[in-house]
Amino acid sequence: MTLRSRLRSLEQTIRLKGDEARHEQTDAWSNRDIIPLPPSRRTWGWFNFFGFWSIGSLNLANWQGPSIYLTQGLSVRQAMFILIVGRLLISAFSALIAWCGLEWHIGFTVQNRYSWGMRASYVPLLQRILLNFVWNAIQCWTGGRLIAVCITAIWPSFARIPNTFGPNMPTTTHEFVGFVVFWFFSTPFLWLRPEKFKMPFLMVCTWCGIGMLSWMTWSVVAAGGVGPLWHQGQRIPEDSQWSASWLMVAGINQMVGAIAAGITNGSDFSRYARAPKDYVVGTVSSCIITGVLVSLSGLVTVSASQKLYHKVYWNPPDLLMVMMDSGNGPWTSRAAVFLLSAGFAFTAMFENICGNAVAGGIDLAGVFPRYIDIRRGAIITFVAAWVVQPWQLINRAQTFISVLSSFSVFLAPIMGIMACDYYVLRKRRLRLSHLYNPQGSYYWFWHGINWRTPVAWSLGWAPTIGGLIVTVRQDADPPRLLVQLYYTAFVVGFFTSAFAFYALNVLFTAALQLDQYDDVDVYGTFTAEEAKKLGITSVEDAAVVGLRAAVEGAATYGSIEGVDRKRIGSTR
Repeated sequence: MTLRSRLRSLEQTIRLKGDEARHEQTDAWSNRDIIPLPPSRRTWGWFNFFGFWSIGSLNLANWQGPSIYLTQGLSVRQAMFILIVGRLLISAFSALIAWCGLEWHIGFTVQNRYSWGMRASYVPLLQRILLNFVWNAIQCWTGGRLIAVCITAIWPSFARIPNTFGPNMPTTTHEFVGFVVFWFFSTPFLWLRPEKFKMPFLMVCTWCGIGMLSWMTWSVVAAGGVGPLWHQGQRIPEDSQWSASWLMVAGINQMVGAIAAGITNGSDFSRYARAPKDYVVGTVSSCIITGVLVSLSGLVTVSASQKLYHKVYWNPPDLLMVMMDSGNGPWTSRAAVFLLSAGFAFTAMFENICGNAVAGGIDLAGVFPRYIDIRRGAIITFVAAWVVQPWQLINRAQTFISVLSSFSVFLAPIMGIMACDYYVLRKRRLRLSHLYNPQGSYYWFWHGINWRTPVAWSLGWAPTIGGLIVTVRQDADPPRLLVQLYYTAFVVGFFTSAFAFYALNVLFTAALQLDQYDDVDVYGTFTAEEAKKLGITSVEDAAVVGLRAAVEGAATYGSIEGVDRKRIGSTR
């Protein structure tokens, strides 16, 4: 067998296979995991979305949220105001961006094709793939620290094992073992399809939620009150150049921006909803209720613990180690610490799998649909943690972490374009058949690129990038206007790009066909009720079976424009 034959055989082996009778054809633009989801795969009810957003709230970052604002000199009331307003905005933007997935059952991977052009859609995809790789690695490291606490609670001597790494390694053996154990325990769950996530959500939310409330209750009872931190008033330094109002604006922007990556690809998960109300009820209730309660619990627990241990411990692993005296405490305290740290660890595990690994798998599937599906992409994202080396980032490159946390400077303009295009220009109408076949597609534009989009995107982040740079560099006396723009980067970027994109489309209309959609449900995507609401002929109607075959044949051998319009009706 020649080398060419072997390579061809290998390519056929690793190439994805799909049931073409179910429209799961595999080619340069399509595979089973990026086609419009049929009703049989839309299994998420309201609790799935409640759990999905809850695991994004029941984590260390949200627990530590108030610390950021209190250390800046804001009061407890002002910190809680930031948290509440931020959560309301997160809920609103999440529903706004994810609605396309609820109506047309496509994900972020495909959603960008009608705005950027089919080739240029790789630009936002590559941004998110980079973020998924890095945040997955960092989350594995954070979860590893919790696993190290669990192991110490069982075997106290683990905390005292000698460090076998040299001085050039920015971590210890104790921390590294925790990372390795967390990574290997997480790996089997990568084989779970998103349709099957209900049970993990139920288990994790119940375990971690009860654990946090129990921890807060115990700390208040043991301390005989909430402690002095709870009563902290405004303490902004007199020489500070920022008033409380600007610090609150910056806090709200930072809070929304920190979860911008999860908002941007909201349709990747909203497309699994059984009905739009399931997404709205689950998302809004979890974002607001769970998110605020976790931060409140963290604030109360840390404040009460200050009375017990005479020091403020915002980082849960540090506080848990103190509670059991680094493993030297009684078995009761070690048992409690084990349960608490395990609850945090499992939450971090499923947050990472959903928010980073699976999301990364979907994005990779959009770039390499012939060879990568969600499962393969999730595995690749997870393996990349070893390449990224999070111990280097966490312990050395704090500036790099700050840049990643501020990546909403680039993501907010993408969201502004998505919202403007879908709601204002296209009036929520899409041609699904043209999103998967470039020949004659309305979304091909010029060589697969809609030049208006990168221009509008650049105009969105241009005003705020200067503030990001001077903030990350920690300049002593940065230009005030640059920092103010950075403090409002999410809103500025979102609306600047949205207005710019609208203006460019008005000035340069070309033949964009903005309000087109298929007359026939080409992919068997919609229920009869959905098809009727959209004005589309459902495949469930026996009278159009022949028309569906004609449409599929045209899509296979060329543009859908090849189908006889007299048979399927006029263009909408």
